Amino acid sequence: MSDILRDADIRDDLCMYLEEKYGKVRFFEELTMGKSRADIVMVTGNGLYGIEIKSDADTYERLSRQVKDYARYFDYNYVVVGSTHGTHVREHVPEEWGVISVERAGTELDFYGMREPKISPKVKLTNQMSLLWRREMAFLQEKNDLYKYPGKSKAFVKKYLMESVPADRLKSQLLDVLFERDYSIFEGEE
Repeated sequence: MSDILRDADIRDDLCMYLEEKYGKVRFFEELTMGKSRADIVMVTGNGLYGIEIKSDADTYERLSRQVKDYARYFDYNYVVVGSTHGTHVREHVPEEWGVISVERAGTELDFYGMREPKISPKVKLTNQMSLLWRREMAFLQEKNDLYKYPGKSKAFVKKYLMESVPADRLKSQLLDVLFERDYSIFEGEE
């Protein structure tokens, strides 16, 4: 067994670690936001968490661009690093980012919380709303007794929702919708 931890070695155990830490959560992998792709997005009752994995095999080359996108889309952010990055990772992410290091301990992985995340000062509900599917936005229109606007674009409906529903209620509904996201609607579609 190699000492170098790769992204694929970390993901499953990381999700179990976060479930134990946060309780009821929902995970999405490889979610596109802005010009980046989040390795893992975790939905909790109090917000969206962006999780960037920098395994021992990774470099910091794209991290500065990723940090900017994560900050705009997620309430809280974590960087999860292999032991080779543990010493210097804090130099590469803002102080509000949480840091988790991971290393092999025999046949298991050991996760160590080096710093807890704080709310991102740049997060915007409008960016988070763009993570929803058009049919999820239609559900929110119905839930809030709003006109359906069939045939209108996702951008139009997002703006309409944001103008019509108080931000705190819309944020809570967004989290609920993401918790319930159903990928089975695509089964059988070609």
